[in-house]
Amino acid sequence: MKLKFNNKYLKWGLTAFLVLAAAIIFYYFMFHNSNIRASFRMIINILMPIVWGLAIAYLLSPILNFVENKLLLPVCKKLKIKESPKRNSVVRGIGILATAFLFVELIYGLFYMLISEIVPSVESIISNFDSYTNNFIQWINKTLEDNPEFSAYVIKTVNNYSDELEKWLEALVPNTVGLIKTVSISVLNILGVLWDFVIGFIISIYVLASKEKFAGYAKKIAYALFERGTANTIIKNFRFTHKTFSGFLGGKIIDSIIIGILCLICTSIMKLPYAVLVSVIIGVTNVIPFFGPFLGAIPCTILIFIVDPMHPLNCVYFVIFILILQQFDGNILGPKILGNSTGLAGFWVIFAITLFGGLWGVFGMIVGVPIWAIIFAGIKSFINSRLEKKQLPYEIEKYENLDYVDEDGLHDCELPEKKQRKNPLSCIMKKSSSMKKRFSEKKDVLMKKSSSEDNNPSKKN
Repeated sequence: MKLKFNNKYLKWGLTAFLVLAAAIIFYYFMFHNSNIRASFRMIINILMPIVWGLAIAYLLSPILNFVENKLLLPVCKKLKIKESPKRNSVVRGIGILATAFLFVELIYGLFYMLISEIVPSVESIISNFDSYTNNFIQWINKTLEDNPEFSAYVIKTVNNYSDELEKWLEALVPNTVGLIKTVSISVLNILGVLWDFVIGFIISIYVLASKEKFAGYAKKIAYALFERGTANTIIKNFRFTHKTFSGFLGGKIIDSIIIGILCLICTSIMKLPYAVLVSVIIGVTNVIPFFGPFLGAIPCTILIFIVDPMHPLNCVYFVIFILILQQFDGNILGPKILGNSTGLAGFWVIFAITLFGGLWGVFGMIVGVPIWAIIFAGIKSFINSRLEKKQLPYEIEKYENLDYVDEDGLHDCELPEKKQRKNPLSCIMKKSSSMKKRFSEKKDVLMKKSSSEDNNPSKKN
C-alpha cells in the first residue's frame, strides 16, 4: 500500500516547521546573543588568514591585470607567440611573480622608511623630551607673567584638580601589573596579525592564479540558484560594487601618496621639525575622507608647537599650509583621480563617515563611503523602479517645487515672484479646476455608458 501525501497539508507542515525554527533562532538571537557572537568571533579568527588572502588578492588584482595586459601580452604579440593554455599559464605565472615582487618591495619600503626616518624622529622626540618640556614651561611662565588675571585663573584651576590627579596616580600604581599584562597581550596580538598577514599573502597568490575560475564558479552558482533575470541583476550589482570599491580605494591610496609627497616637499622648504614624520601622518590620515587631513593636522600641530613653543608662528604657517593642501586635494587633485566614483553628495559622505566610523572605528571611516555609496545606489534603483511603474519621472528637480500629482502629471506651486503678481490662491484654484475637470470627464463616461445600454436592450436581457 502506497502512502499518499496531500500537497496542501505538506505545505502547512513545512510552513509550521519554518515558523517554529525562525522563532527558536529569534529567541537565541535575543537572549543568547553573547554565545552566538563568541562563536562568530571564533570562526572569524580561524578564517582570518583566508580573509587577509582575499583582501590582498583583491588589492593586487588591478596590478596583475596591468602587468599582463599592458606589458606581457604585447610582448607575446610582438614575439608572435600564439595563444594557448601553456602561454596563458606562463604569462599568469610571470605576472604573479612581478606583482608579488612589487608588493614585497612596497612593504619593504614602508618598513625601511619607518625604521630609517620615523623611528629616529620618535627617538629624538623622546631623548629631547626634557628640553621640550622646559621650553614649554618657560613659555607658560612667560605667558602667565604677562597676563596676571589668566595666571590667577590657572593657579586656581590647578589647585582644584591637583587632588583628583593625586588620587588617579595612587590608583594607577597598583594597576601596573595589569597594564604590563595588557601590553604583553597587545604584543602577542600584533604578532598574531603579522602571522595571519604572511599566511594571507601566500593564499592570495593561489587566489590570483585562479581568479577567473573563482569568478566563473560564482556566476555558475548564481544562474543555478536564481532565475535568469535575477542572476543578471545580481552579477550587475556585484560589478557595480567592485567598480565602486576599487575606484574609490585605489584612487584614495594614490591621492594620499601624492598628498604625503607634497607635504614632505613643502614642510622641508618651510624647515619645520620632523618633516618626514609629519608628512607620513598627513598622508596616512588623508585616506579617511573629509576629516582625514584635519585628524592628522592636530597631532602634527601639537608636535611642532612643543618642539619650539617660542616660535608659535610655525604652527600658524603649518595650519595655513594644511588648509591650502586640503582645498587643493578636495577641489583639484581628488576630483581628477577619483572622479565621481561614489556619486554621493557632501552631506552623505559626512553621514557615511560618522555612521561607519562609530560602528567600526578608523576602518569604518575608510570603507564607509563606498559601502554607503552601494547602499544608496540600491535604494535609488528601487525608488526609480517604483516610479517607473507609476509612470513618474526620476529627476529630483521635478519634485523640488511639486504641489500635487494627478492623472495629468506633476503640478508645481507658483514661485514667490509669480505669487506676488497673481492671485495667492492660484494653487488651490488650480486644484479645484483639475478636480472639476475630472468630475466632468467621469460624468460624461457614465452618460455614454447609460445611453449605450438604453440603445441595446438585448444586453440587459
